[in-house]
Amino acid sequence: MDGNTISLFMFVALLGVLVLGMHISFGLYAVAIGFTYFLWGTPALNTTIMSIWGMMNNFPLVAVPLFIFMAMIMEKSDLVADMYDCFYKWSGSAFRGGLAIATIFAGALIGAVSGVVAAGVIGLGVIALPQMAKYGYDRGVNMGSILAGGTLGQIIPPSLVMIIYCAVSNVSVGKLFAAGVSAGLLLVALFSIYILVRAYIQKDFCPALPADKTVSWKEKFISLRVLILPGILIVGTVGSILSGMATPTEGAGFGAFGAVLFSIITGRFKFRMLRDTMFETLKVSSMIAWMVGGAASFSSVFAGIGGNQVITNMAMNMPGGKWGVLLLFVAFIFVLGMFLETMAIILLAAPIVSPIIVQLGFDPLWWAIIFMTLLQCAYLTPPFGLSLFYLKGVTPPDIRLADIYTSALPFVAMQMVGVALIILFPVMGLWLPWALYGQ
Repeated sequence: MDGNTISLFMFVALLGVLVLGMHISFGLYAVAIGFTYFLWGTPALNTTIMSIWGMMNNFPLVAVPLFIFMAMIMEKSDLVADMYDCFYKWSGSAFRGGLAIATIFAGALIGAVSGVVAAGVIGLGVIALPQMAKYGYDRGVNMGSILAGGTLGQIIPPSLVMIIYCAVSNVSVGKLFAAGVSAGLLLVALFSIYILVRAYIQKDFCPALPADKTVSWKEKFISLRVLILPGILIVGTVGSILSGMATPTEGAGFGAFGAVLFSIITGRFKFRMLRDTMFETLKVSSMIAWMVGGAASFSSVFAGIGGNQVITNMAMNMPGGKWGVLLLFVAFIFVLGMFLETMAIILLAAPIVSPIIVQLGFDPLWWAIIFMTLLQCAYLTPPFGLSLFYLKGVTPPDIRLADIYTSALPFVAMQMVGVALIILFPVMGLWLPWALYGQ
């Protein structure tokens, strides 16, 4: 049996175990070990074990549990309420759509502090949804702005998926973090422009707040104090990594310590919270470790049977040259995002797709930020976008899942506009890494 056929069987076998309900990490292990044993026998299992060790013996991965710990502490410290209250006061009655844009900005800042999508979507869903409904905002933009804003934590650093992608694809964490800032700001701008244009055209879409609901300039400036501590944490964590003063692991350590200090200063620290956070960090980190190990074993076996070369040959024969291959891979990642969660997409697709993109002559950092922006879409694309289910868990019973699906679609379109802009004008996704590190 030739390599082409065996490669196809490996993918079919993986899809089969996933359809049967096996977790992605254990499915990867099962297929890798099974094919290794039947193709090369028991001694070859050592090769699989060494591939797992090689992947796990990766120092930047130490940052993962530290960033998870930081995110859990900030989530339990009522950060979302503080952030939204500040942006709520500044949006005021100045223009239609102010509350929806405040939700986008609050989500971006929450993402920069915590890096966990669930915290942003659920927190904003509890706080922002009733406020926008109270002032007559269209239900679609209510839920859509929460989904879009809350999901920005996936692309705005510190981002766990970026660290995993860098471990798999050998891209610099600092450079990808910088590119994440560039792309994140681009998405914030696109989401805000959509809301403003739609509110201008459709007068009752996002009505301005009544004049009696505005606050004084003094109250607005006082509200900014809630941003001081998170701002220090962002600068100390992400800023130290981007500037080169700290490695990602050192920056994550500072962030974990700063998050605990933040909760103490704000009077929200409890030892029970610390205990719960440590257990949750252990569970999430263990899940990620199993997935990374499974992906390493699957990738090593797939490469061993020549599967990577098979896919490379197919890509090279695609019509449209290298740009045809790029568009094919963009469509491939987008479709995967409709059915798989983001970590699984990285571990399955990045080891195979990213080397081909680099071999075709594209900038690996440019492709990495395109990949990350596509993963941003994966959180919002029906039928299995995780943010859709996070929001459903905190919405009133009369809101159907189909309503949430519909509300997400305009913002998915804006995300794809962002992907197109980064492809056509790379500077839009790379201006910050270029400014910090050069081209």
